[in-house]
Amino acid sequence: MSTTVVTCGADMFADAVAGQAVEVERVDWRPPMPGTEADLAAVATDPRRVEANRTAVEAMLGVTAHLVDVAPASEVLGLEKGQFLHAGPPIEWARTSGPLRGALMGGAALEGLVDDPEDAVALFESGDNVSLEPCHHRSAVGPMAGVVTPSMWMWVLEDRATGRRTYCSLNEGLGKVLRYGAYSPEVLTRLRWMGDVLGPLLQAVVRGTEEASDITGILTQMLQMGDEAHNRNRAGTLMLLRDLSPAMVTSGFESKDVADVLRFVGGNDHFFLNLAMPACKLALDAGRDVPGSTMVVAMARNGTDFGIQVSGTGDEWFTGPAQVAEGLFLGDYGPDDANPDIGDSAITETAGIGGFAMATAPAIVRLVGGSVPDALATTRRMHEITLAENPRWSVPVLEFQGTPTGIDVTKVCRTGILPQINTGMAGAVAGVGQVGAGLVTPPAEIFPKALAALAARAVGTSG
Repeated sequence: MSTTVVTCGADMFADAVAGQAVEVERVDWRPPMPGTEADLAAVATDPRRVEANRTAVEAMLGVTAHLVDVAPASEVLGLEKGQFLHAGPPIEWARTSGPLRGALMGGAALEGLVDDPEDAVALFESGDNVSLEPCHHRSAVGPMAGVVTPSMWMWVLEDRATGRRTYCSLNEGLGKVLRYGAYSPEVLTRLRWMGDVLGPLLQAVVRGTEEASDITGILTQMLQMGDEAHNRNRAGTLMLLRDLSPAMVTSGFESKDVADVLRFVGGNDHFFLNLAMPACKLALDAGRDVPGSTMVVAMARNGTDFGIQVSGTGDEWFTGPAQVAEGLFLGDYGPDDANPDIGDSAITETAGIGGFAMATAPAIVRLVGGSVPDALATTRRMHEITLAENPRWSVPVLEFQGTPTGIDVTKVCRTGILPQINTGMAGAVAGVGQVGAGLVTPPAEIFPKALAALAARAVGTSG
């Protein structure tokens, strides 16, 4: 009679048994997050869960994002003077972090609400004739501080099958830029040029192109070319430039303006990020509001709080304190100079790319830290907390396995594995700008909060 020993936990016992020629079946088991046992049982036995998650995942994977327009936020989002959008869950001025404050101060000067950005502090403290609202609440996303003002130009993406649209501002580049909280004169000069030249030229090109750019298709290609679409967008930016530059040249705009735009986009490897983000949001929004679904549809940070939204719980935010990333710093900056995690760009990881696709972009470790084996292990680990694989977005080095897609609240709580995000780091002090890039995870407590809300809504439970 043959004997098989089943083991879990540390390998020491399994190794000892195997050394005695006994067959061993190793089970990778770990206890669930403390206090989640009852809620896990309630959600696991909800008869809607399996079909609800299938519905949410299929809806997400069925979206193709096309670039259909470029226009000011006042036109496409209905923003009025004094209205500001920001990244992450809702927050009031008193709790805003340094980079978000700096971006709001610069945005107020850009809109002519104050002459000097420093004077905007009193404006926001008073709350008179100004308002703050998350980008997500207007079908938009914003990188880092994510501040959007009425005059800023926005990418407009559309899912042709449903007509649903999402939006994102134009990317400024790296370093001392508004989204990292900088508001010096050169920052405002660049933003005004983007409003006067870049936006109108892109609008003319996009509106004048017969076939709209397939942004989801570009994402598919760039993942095969060494990008992961969060902190590495070099191939995506060049493909976009390839698609748009002929129409720029024949647009009728001044040749100097065209040359300046080509130089700006070509010299900004992150330019495509602001298209990857709304493409991911467009897909995830299709998976929203499915009763019983445990799929995460948004992860976002405002520099103070980290929040998630879940398909089965509507627009409710589940929040905890944003964490400081671990990674590489620019110049003499160090951990003490970095603000806690900030930005809507974690929408890429929520959709299954970015940190979830690090295996397809091993060169990213040179920016965010770690090693190539770390990148491979990260992608493999994320499969343990997701519902599906995305057949469009595959990883060559992993035999073209689809990227891990559809973060499952129950799997996070059951395994204790947290989503991996690679991100830029903004300076903690308003006006500093970027200080580095690194890796970060959400605060663990937000997933049990979401799980409790799902359990309260589960069929067959009270309360």
